[in-house]
Amino acid sequence: MGSEGPEAPPVGAVLAGGEGRRIGGDKAIVELEGRPLVSYPLEALHEVCDRVAVVAKRQTLLPPLEGAVELWLEPDEPRDPLCGLVHALRVADGSPVLALACDLPLVDGDVLRALLAAARGSTAPAVAPRVHDRLEPLCALYRRQALPDLERALEAGARMSDAVAALRPDELAVADDVAFLNVDRPEDLLRAATLFGC
Repeated sequence: MGSEGPEAPPVGAVLAGGEGRRIGGDKAIVELEGRPLVSYPLEALHEVCDRVAVVAKRQTLLPPLEGAVELWLEPDEPRDPLCGLVHALRVADGSPVLALACDLPLVDGDVLRALLAAARGSTAPAVAPRVHDRLEPLCALYRRQALPDLERALEAGARMSDAVAALRPDELAVADDVAFLNVDRPEDLLRAATLFGC
């Protein structure tokens, strides 16, 4: 296959369709340091992407979305971040998707710039950080060619981590894992608030 020219700029996508059961529900509007949780990944993605979207279910409670943010409504089922990722790739007009979960508030523009720099030298279907000796699929860049495999994994009910590992993504080694604190429970909110002060 011949060269298709330069790759389109990535679309930033905040995956916000989860139920948030462990944190008490409505994760996107849970407050951290006086701001809704979803505002942090949005801010980080705006630093590196011209086009940014929130991917959520119809019933997902969201705060008012400030700035240029699109809302992409994913299917009601299944309730899995893989569903949101597949939907984002379907509607991104062939552009790569820089996906970031709603519950990763400490990922900043510097982390995303490092990920995009790694992606520039890669032709893999995905590029993901390796954190705690495992891939972090919820802060990763996905290319259009990943979509068929991810769609099959979604239909088969595969876990997102397994589906992404099967893509054999290129990896970004991460020395400092603090940015990848996953805010799933009330105690995670307290830890994240402490880390913001560091």
